[in-house]
Amino acid sequence: MTDRYAVIGHPVAHSKSPEIHAAFARETKESISYERLLAPLDGFFTTVETFRAGGARGANVTLPFKVEAFRYANELSERARQAGAVNTLKFDGERIFGDNTDGIGLCRDIIHNLRVPLRGARILLVGAGGAARGVVGPLLAAHPRAISISNRTLSKADDVARRFADLGPVKSIAPAELATQRFDILINATSASLDGGVPPHLVYPSDVPRV
Repeated sequence: MTDRYAVIGHPVAHSKSPEIHAAFARETKESISYERLLAPLDGFFTTVETFRAGGARGANVTLPFKVEAFRYANELSERARQAGAVNTLKFDGERIFGDNTDGIGLCRDIIHNLRVPLRGARILLVGAGGAARGVVGPLLAAHPRAISISNRTLSKADDVARRFADLGPVKSIAPAELATQRFDILINATSASLDGGVPPHLVYPSDVPRV
């Protein structure tokens, strides 16, 4: 029997999840179907409920619905609870389990694939949405020197920084202050990253590793 999965977002055409999960399924001999679901900006709950009612086993969630997915789940992993955002949903009857794998995946990619150390690094995280929330906790667990969060709406960066303040050195920073600062790693957690772009307010040296 083929298990149904999907990635839900707006936009969603950029997602490589169907190709990635299809490759995993071939390697593990699993029978799955995995699709992209474009949800209206005001229609995440309806989209995911319809998908689940059709017998789906789970879904990945991309922008801008990770905070809504957190509210949709009725059971949460500790890292999802910490982030206040969910990127993975598992359906089992009435149980809707929410997890967040953004942070552990990002840290593994930076440390093991890019071979860039996080310990002692000065990190600039651009963005303050669900994607940013999902990575701050795991980044702090890697013991950076400091994480600075910048966002076009500074109050949102303030909120994220306060959320994680008890876990390590994290603060918000106004976009206008970036030109006077120096960072070792820049992480783009904004929608501009979908096409390889950067937010228009962001100016940074070309030698800073970007992820």
